[in-house]
Amino acid sequence: MNAPQPLRLAVVSAGLSVPSSTRLLADRLTQAVRGQLADNGRDVEVNVVELRDLAVDIANNLVTGFPSRSLAEAVGAVTEADGLIAVTPVFSASYSGLFKSFFDVIDNDALTGTPVLAAATGGTARHSLALEHALRPLFAYLRTVVVPTAVYAASEDWGGNGDALTDTLPTRIARAAGELAELMRVRPRGGGLPTEETVVPFEQQLAALRPK
Repeated sequence: MNAPQPLRLAVVSAGLSVPSSTRLLADRLTQAVRGQLADNGRDVEVNVVELRDLAVDIANNLVTGFPSRSLAEAVGAVTEADGLIAVTPVFSASYSGLFKSFFDVIDNDALTGTPVLAAATGGTARHSLALEHALRPLFAYLRTVVVPTAVYAASEDWGGNGDALTDTLPTRIARAAGELAELMRVRPRGGGLPTEETVVPFEQQLAALRPK
């Protein structure tokens, strides 16, 4: 029996600084998803898209309608993936302009049915609702399947003290990663929404998403 093909995971990071807390969160989510899939015997190919490196290409594409080779490769990595992790810093209570501009250059139907884990970083926990009023509607418009758990990391989340009541970022990362890994595992190869033959019963999906 042939081993299954590796799953393709695209990771979009819209951090602007070096080093970037946005990239750090993206890396931790990626590691968690890979671990969850490895536990189910699935290998993962990861493509990381750093939007900071593509800022000029994205702006030129919006003006001319023609992507550079680098931008076309990045868009291809995202649209051909079996799952997507998308992480943005929060500016003015929403996703960054660079983050939105990248998804503006992707065809509206190109991500239909793609499982997405939405995440964001910011200086204060007060901006965490940007995940629900900005990122989730964006990916709903693109007709993706957004996992129930979105992950927000404020500055104080990076200095965890091990307190189970306040140090919740590792728990949220693990829960969101498990949800994305499960959707990637059951999604049919080649994209799109699951067919009737590949749909996993709702009770089984719920059981897979519950903490073990």
